[in-house]
Amino acid sequence: MVGGNTALLPVPEALARLLALAPAPETEQAPLLAALGRTLTAPIHAVRTQPAADLSAMDGYALRFAELGQLLTVVGEAAAGAAPFTIQPGQAARIFTGAAVPASADVILVQEEAARDGDRLTLNGEGPPAPGAHIRRKGYDFSAGELLIPAGTVVTAAVIALAAAAGHATLPVPRRPRVVILSTGNELVPPGMPVTGVQLPSSNAPMLAALLARLPVEVEDRGIVRDDLATITEAFRDAAQTADIIVTTGGASVGDHDLVRPALIAAGAEIDFWRIALRPGKPLLAGHIGKTIALGLPGNPGSAYVTALLFLLPLAARCAGAEHLLPQPHDMRIAGPLPATGPRRDYVRAFTRDGEAHPILGQDSAALRRLPEADLLVLREAHSPPAEAGTVVTAIRIA
Repeated sequence: MVGGNTALLPVPEALARLLALAPAPETEQAPLLAALGRTLTAPIHAVRTQPAADLSAMDGYALRFAELGQLLTVVGEAAAGAAPFTIQPGQAARIFTGAAVPASADVILVQEEAARDGDRLTLNGEGPPAPGAHIRRKGYDFSAGELLIPAGTVVTAAVIALAAAAGHATLPVPRRPRVVILSTGNELVPPGMPVTGVQLPSSNAPMLAALLARLPVEVEDRGIVRDDLATITEAFRDAAQTADIIVTTGGASVGDHDLVRPALIAAGAEIDFWRIALRPGKPLLAGHIGKTIALGLPGNPGSAYVTALLFLLPLAARCAGAEHLLPQPHDMRIAGPLPATGPRRDYVRAFTRDGEAHPILGQDSAALRRLPEADLLVLREAHSPPAEAGTVVTAIRIA
């Protein structure tokens, strides 16, 4: 536990320790649509063959290739879903796309190449098809028992289509983790409510819920908890009954009204770390109440936004069974100078223009005006020297 120790925990170590708190996800069989966006915990095999019979790929006529050019008699009609039948020598069948090819037929004459007069059929002179033309053979897509989708695949619309065609109505995926959001601060009021000069609309909770909406998690915003030790303690105890993750904003620093850490301890939590070498976001806190992970983010919205991207989203993704937790950093040139950094790793909000990273104005941790412009975080290690325009930096795409 980081308590009396004044050393700030490095960001990579803090993230590793936070993710280590995440338990192995529980698997459930979810209906196809409910599985969207989640990660398969087991491979998917076909339970049927696709197609299950030779099917026509075109509208036209089913016949024997050896009889092409002869005058044939049309004896029936094959539609998709209808029971197959057999044609005899000298016969053909009208057939439609997706219909089972009649037994003994081995080619489809498309209707544009056919000349028909009543029940009499022959070629129209535009050229005969090749042997086996326009027939989708049984099992050409996949066969029963074949591995179709490996474990670890994120369920997309295409995966759902394949699974459904293969005979599956449900998919094995991690249970959606439950995230409870608690906002602390006597100065906060719900968005849209009248505010006095000393009050603030609560912006962190809807922002966190919106970020979490990217992931297959269940989110519950339990509103604003007043700055009272007993009240916050009870809120933690209550949330821990059902939540996999409790995330708070505000109250994690060292002021007299910063009660998140003592309230967590009073609720029976073990604190894993508190305060990290990050700007913005130094007062980050992590611990657990039993199996429930508690993550305390700073109250300033800029800090809450950055720490949510760097810590909350990877934690929720890990609890949801995802393998890829953070966007991969990449190199970019900066369009303007950046000052030297201090003893903490710095994440500079920036936007992309003409292939370069432009730091936004207003890097103050309480500022929101320019935040919607940011689609990047520029990572600068602690004690980095000033960087001139054109310097190559490490960037992480966030939008």
